[in-house]
Order: sequence, then C-alpha cells, then structure tokens
Amino acid sequence: MKENVQVSEIMTKNIIKLNLADELTKAEQLFKKHKIRHIPVVDGNKIVGMLSYTDLFRVSYADAVDDYADTVESIIFNMFSLRQVMVKEIVIISPTSTIRETAAILSKNEFHALPVCEGEVLVGIVTTTDVMKYFLEQFNGSK
Repeated sequence: MKENVQVSEIMTKNIIKLNLADELTKAEQLFKKHKIRHIPVVDGNKIVGMLSYTDLFRVSYADAVDDYADTVESIIFNMFSLRQVMVKEIVIISPTSTIRETAAILSKNEFHALPVCEGEVLVGIVTTTDVMKYFLEQFNGSK
C-alpha cells in the first residue's frame, strides 16, 4: 500500500456548493440532481458550514405526507434558513493531508465528508466513499 498519499489525489475538485444566502429548496434540488449527500456552504470563497442530506431531512416532514408532500416541504423549508440547518462546527483538512489522516478523522467522528481547504478557501471535498474506494483499489492492487 502506498504511504503518505495526499487527499488531493482522491478528493472531488468539481465542488457542488451552496452560498450562505441560498434557500433550502435549492439545497434539496442539488442533492437530488447530483445524487450527493453533503454540500459545503460558502460565504464568498470562505467555507462557513456543511449541509448533509440528513440535516435537510430532519427539518422536512414531507416524506411522512403522501398527497401534499411538495406543499408541506416548501412550507417547512421556508421556515428555516440554510444558516439554521447547516453544521457550523466543521473539521477542515488541507489538500496535503494524507488519506490515512483523513480516514482517521472520518472514523473518529460522526460525519462522512470533509471540506478540503487551502486556508479558508474551499478547494475540494472528500467523503468516506472516496476513502473506501481508495483503500479497496489498494487492496485489490496488492494481490
């Protein structure tokens, strides 16, 4: 297995992100359109939070309602701002962090994605899936 491989090798660089002023309906559209579960939130170029699909789901009762799901969802989403729902206390890693360090952070905490930043500027995102795929490739390649 390769040692000290940087997370920049596996992170997603084409980042789907939200601006702090965006509405939750936009977040839901991005989650569904791109089939993702985590979206970094920025204010300008500065990372200020992270929104997960689970965070969004917690404020939406729409899945419990059949005929009026869209209406209920819109009403609920309009009651909250992105700032209220997103996680503000985030762990940030550098592009030069190793994949091993990243795996350790993800396994220790209860989140499944980390924003990758140079200073406060968002340059990527890495998820538990990215890390698992990397380790599986290493494992399969070592046979």
